[in-house]
Amino acid sequence: MKDKNPDAAFLRLAIREARRGMERGEGGPFGAVIVRNGEVVGRGHNRVLGTNDPTAHAEIIAIRRAARKLGRFDLSDCEIYATCEPCPMCLAAILWARLGRAYFGCTRDDAARIGFDDRLFYDIVAGRRRPTVKMTPLGREDCLALFEAWRTKPDKTRY
Repeated sequence: MKDKNPDAAFLRLAIREARRGMERGEGGPFGAVIVRNGEVVGRGHNRVLGTNDPTAHAEIIAIRRAARKLGRFDLSDCEIYATCEPCPMCLAAILWARLGRAYFGCTRDDAARIGFDDRLFYDIVAGRRRPTVKMTPLGREDCLALFEAWRTKPDKTRY
């Protein structure tokens, strides 16, 4: 039976992707699919444990795969379906990819209740807390020269 609600069908694909990763022991219950004009162009599940990569979140993997498949970094004509509200890192990636819309199942509070508490990151982004890593400025003049070289580069691609 064909689903009358394509959004719900795409979310179910994200759930299936998340379950696949969980069953393989690659990471938590997070899956994502990226859709363009009704077609899945990228999918991913959490692979933090499987790759020992703390950035291997479902949304990041799905964005990388969609960008590779489409041959471009601008995914503004796409939407993402994820099993959970994006963490700040994934939200930033969604914004950098310029995705047009994000659908999600569980909330950040649901995730916190099962041990995936991103409150520290949200608090830092909101300015309520300072980063826990010591931030030290270094070599600004040399880096400014690099920035100036980029600013004046005639053949650059803006992104």
